[in-house]
Amino acid sequence: MFNALVVNKDADSGKTSAAVQQIDVSDLPEGDVLIDVEFSTVNYKDGLCIGPGGGLVRNYPHVPGIDFAGTVAESSDDRYKPGDRVVLTGWRVGEMHWGGYAQKARVKADWLVPLPEGLSTRQAMAVGTAGFTAMLAVMALENQGLTPSDKPVLVTGAAGGVGSVATAILANLGYQVAAVTGRAEASEYLTSLGATQIVPREELNETTKRPLESENWSGCVDAVGGDMLARVLGQMAYGASVAAVGLAGGAALPATVIPFLLRGVNLLGIDSVMQPYDNRLVAWQRIARDLPLDKLDAMINPATLTDLPGLGSDILKGQVRGRVVVDVNA
Repeated sequence: MFNALVVNKDADSGKTSAAVQQIDVSDLPEGDVLIDVEFSTVNYKDGLCIGPGGGLVRNYPHVPGIDFAGTVAESSDDRYKPGDRVVLTGWRVGEMHWGGYAQKARVKADWLVPLPEGLSTRQAMAVGTAGFTAMLAVMALENQGLTPSDKPVLVTGAAGGVGSVATAILANLGYQVAAVTGRAEASEYLTSLGATQIVPREELNETTKRPLESENWSGCVDAVGGDMLARVLGQMAYGASVAAVGLAGGAALPATVIPFLLRGVNLLGIDSVMQPYDNRLVAWQRIARDLPLDKLDAMINPATLTDLPGLGSDILKGQVRGRVVVDVNA
């Protein structure tokens, strides 16, 4: 028997409730590899899965947790053996398949990635899906020709999980980083991660009738979407790219095609869930190399399984800063 955060749904009211319970290994879904989970984290999707479900969870009872890192306990796949350290993000784990908010998890071997040298399982979960997505965004911008220049790279939603890691990576690679936040108290935190400029959210939140504005940014990692993304597209330098990673400000895009036609701006979609294995390996190797671990450690807010119901609610309200690292054995 071991501890897990189990979400149940009342058949009559449709309401969900989450609590730490003891479950058995035999309760776990089928898979090739049994993992002794050490750490997990909290993403926006986790907040949905802990709480209302958001259409992500189909069957109850359910164990959420879209990310986890730990050590292989048993494996029927030759790629992994007991004692190997592994990390998992994506693949609808924690949504369709039981996830990492438990002391043990059983998953398909195809969903795992070996933990790169130089990263602990705790640090891997400080990275998690958010940091993995941030690295994919930076790689996509680089593939479109982004290099350090006299114009900064804009990071929206900079105090959140994706934004925090993107800010630290870009600054470490030599870029000027303009960090957008609606929380004045986050300025010192973002500066400590390497941001060279703090942009108040209200400066970009309002829509404008002008399809083009001054060419302010050499690139952008956008976690907000909505009106802000539409505004940012008109402020990009000629040929610059925006990596779209989130929709905290809404899924609609009230923009025109003018930035694409007159400035050659590129809008790059970033998906972390179904990324092929080889891309995952490259991204995690880049994370181990390009993310300063002292900055990563400064982002960490520690938590336990019993903290998760409250944290799930907080992240849906935009009240979680940096990266929550859940010690499932504490």
